[in-house]
Amino acid sequence: MKIKEIIREAFSLRNDTASHDTIKTRLVDDGQVTGSNMSILILAMLVASIGLNMNSTAVIIGAMLISPLMGSIHAMAYGAATADFHLFRKSVIGLMFQVTLSILASTIYFRLSPITTETSELLARTTPSIYDVLIASCGGLAGIIGITRKEKSNVIPGVAIATALMPPLCTCGFFLARGNWLRLASAMYLFFVNAYFIFLSAMTILLILEVPQVRHVSPEAWKKLKKRVIRNTIIVIIPSLVMAGIMINSQNSSRSTSNAIGAIENVSKQVKIIYPEIENVSLGNMEQMVNNKKQTSKVFIITVKEPLSNEKKEQLNKWLNAIYNEKVTIIQRKK
Repeated sequence: MKIKEIIREAFSLRNDTASHDTIKTRLVDDGQVTGSNMSILILAMLVASIGLNMNSTAVIIGAMLISPLMGSIHAMAYGAATADFHLFRKSVIGLMFQVTLSILASTIYFRLSPITTETSELLARTTPSIYDVLIASCGGLAGIIGITRKEKSNVIPGVAIATALMPPLCTCGFFLARGNWLRLASAMYLFFVNAYFIFLSAMTILLILEVPQVRHVSPEAWKKLKKRVIRNTIIVIIPSLVMAGIMINSQNSSRSTSNAIGAIENVSKQVKIIYPEIENVSLGNMEQMVNNKKQTSKVFIITVKEPLSNEKKEQLNKWLNAIYNEKVTIIQRKK
């Protein structure tokens, strides 16, 4: 057996695929908007809202596992892959109804809640980036692969946690209740990213598995549909790339600040050992006009028990200039 065949066999999705009827039953039934599903949805929303309000990760995870929202997204994907546009439209309307109800109910909860603090769990749902796109795509692929097996896999709980759908909607409710429209838009975008890429991943796998279409679609129509999907995907991804760039720059800036603080602390320790007269050290910047141009230079401020001699001050000055690779002005302050 050739290596190519071994690899193909190892990663084949068709070996243990469930029958097309079984796949249809699982996906369509899970996407039904019924009384029981809506009751579970409201309970999941309340659990998620309380978890976000109390900053409890464990409670939020519980809400993710309870939420039935992913069923509607999978039903949409099945409708799109099989060209069953009636099922697709029905699932879209069902999902929109669930989303509206979730936001409305969470808004009412947060309006009544006496706790108005923007917890870290809430704020975490307002910074979507390209990493959320990757998580939703990988989670969506894992989820639909698990559902389409002969023996239903247990990956869905993990997918529900990784690709959170309920917490961003509850976050929308919080910021709608507080009138913070920017944060509201960010949380809604995170939900949309998760839902869209779960849908796209599921539809891709269903097309690979060649689920039967309910109506014939010409190659030209499929080509137009693919172009539309690619265009929409690019539009959805662009804001996440911008957010990722902002996040990376912010982290790099924080890291630089942290490194600078660490460096001055290290220099401070060494200075105090070499010059016992010095009790405290700080580093700042000084701006001055030179030839009508503003120039910034480093200032090393030392608090001393008694003034340093000119010789020691000159030695310290040379040492600091060498460390920072630029001229450093020393200012002495008497304790």
